[in-house]
Amino acid sequence: MPSKMSIRLQTEAIELQILHPHACLSSRSRGRIQPEKEDDIRTCFQRDRDRIIHCKAFRRLKQKTQVFFAPRGDHYRTRLTHVLEVSQIARTIARALRLNEDLTEAISLGHDLGHTPFGHAGEEALNELYPGGFDHYQQSLRVVDVIEKDGKGLNLTHEVRDGILKHSKGKGPIVPDLDAQKAITLEGQIVRIADIIAYLNHDLDDAIRAGLVQRSNAPAEISRFIGKGYAGRINSMVHDVVRTSLRYGLSHITFSHQMEQSVYRLRDYMFSTVYDSPIVRSELTKSKKILRMLYTYYLEHTTEICSNISILHEADKHRLVCDFIAGMTDQFALATYEELFLPKRWKIRSARSTWNI
Repeated sequence: MPSKMSIRLQTEAIELQILHPHACLSSRSRGRIQPEKEDDIRTCFQRDRDRIIHCKAFRRLKQKTQVFFAPRGDHYRTRLTHVLEVSQIARTIARALRLNEDLTEAISLGHDLGHTPFGHAGEEALNELYPGGFDHYQQSLRVVDVIEKDGKGLNLTHEVRDGILKHSKGKGPIVPDLDAQKAITLEGQIVRIADIIAYLNHDLDDAIRAGLVQRSNAPAEISRFIGKGYAGRINSMVHDVVRTSLRYGLSHITFSHQMEQSVYRLRDYMFSTVYDSPIVRSELTKSKKILRMLYTYYLEHTTEICSNISILHEADKHRLVCDFIAGMTDQFALATYEELFLPKRWKIRSARSTWNI
C-alpha cells in the first residue's frame, strides 16, 4: 500500500498547479550548501523563513536604528519594523503575480540581518575601518552562512541567500542593468523593489513626524503622480510594479518608466532633506566616532572577544572585530562605549559615617 503523501509534498504539488510558470518552486530549489533531509510539513523556503525569524540577529534588529537615532517617541521605525514592512509589501506583490510568497518572505525577513548599529552611519564607519570595505548586504549573507548558530550558520537555500545578497541598491539603479546584479529569482527581484518602496515611504513618514520636513514640502510632481499620503504612495507603487511586470510577461520585476523616474526624484528629495540633513548627519557623525573607538579598542584587545586569538592572523582579527561591531545593537554599543571610555563616579562614603563628629 503506498505511503500517504506528506504535507510538504502536497504543498509542493499545489505550488505546481497555482503558481506562475516563472515562479521559483520549492520542489525545484537548488538546495543548500550542506544537504539536509526535507521536512514532512514545511517546504524548504518555509524552513528558511522560520530559521531567520528565530535567529539572534533577527531579534537584535528591534534595537537598531533605521534613520532616527534613539527618537523620543514610540512610533518611529527600527530596523526590525523596516524588514516587516518590506515583507508585507513584497508578499503583496508576489501574491498578485502568483509567485512564491514563502521565498519572498524569507528573503525579505533576512535581507538586513547584517546591518550595523546606528543605521548607515555604522555601515560608513565599518567601511572605512575594515580592510576591503564593508557592505551590509554582504554582511547579511555572512550572518546566515557563518555567524549564526555559533559559527554553523543557518544553511539556507541558494535562492534565499542570492536574494539577500542582491537586495541592496544604495544610490544605484533600482533595477540593475546587468543580469549578474539581479536576483536569480523573480521573488528576489521583488524584495529589491519592495525595500525601496518601504524605506522611502516610512522614512518620509518618520521625517514628517519628527518635524524635519513638512507634508506639503514634497515636490508637486511626486505628490501628483505617486500620491500625497503614506498609504496612497505605497498603493500606487505596488500597483505600478504589478501592472508593469505583467506587461513584460514577468520576464523581470520593474516599475514603469514614469514611476521609476518619480521614485528616483523622491529618493533624491529624501537624501537632500532627510538622510543628508545637518540634524540627522550631526547625530550620525557622533555614532561613527563611537564605532571607530570601539573598533580600535577591540582590535588591540581582541582576547575580550575570542580567547583563542593567538591562532588568528591580523586579517582574521579585523574580521572578528568587524563581525562583533556589526552585530551590536545601538544600546549595546552605547553601553560598551560608556563602560570602556567614560569615567565612573567614585563611591565615597559620607563624612558622617567615617568621622566621629
